[in-house]
Amino acid sequence: MLDVTDTQKIGIGVTAFGMFFLFLGMLMLFDKALLAVGNILFLSGIGMVIGLARTYSFFFQRHKMKGTVCFFLGIVIVIFGWPVVGMVIEAGFLPVVINFLRRVPIVGTFLNLPGISGVIDRIIGPHSVI
Repeated sequence: MLDVTDTQKIGIGVTAFGMFFLFLGMLMLFDKALLAVGNILFLSGIGMVIGLARTYSFFFQRHKMKGTVCFFLGIVIVIFGWPVVGMVIEAGFLPVVINFLRRVPIVGTFLNLPGISGVIDRIIGPHSVI
């Protein structure tokens, strides 16, 4: 059984709130305040769940730099008041997220099913890494 620390439990909650605020910000026609808060909560929650060193190594690997630049540039643009442009630029990080999710046990099995895998490969490329 996995041993989850209190910091990781709080991080899961913060990450969930971040995703909720991102969803709500898009639902409210790209409200810049909700999107900015969602991005900040999401990043800080990820840092709490997997730790700062692993978060840094996840984002700043050489083969992921293009996606990382898109993600952080998108966050900065959202914070400065251009939410639609920022979210479109953040979408450049989507292939990195999909490839990460393909390695997660339950989600990865679902994403690697023949029909679903074909659709995803057409959208982001076959197991592409940015």
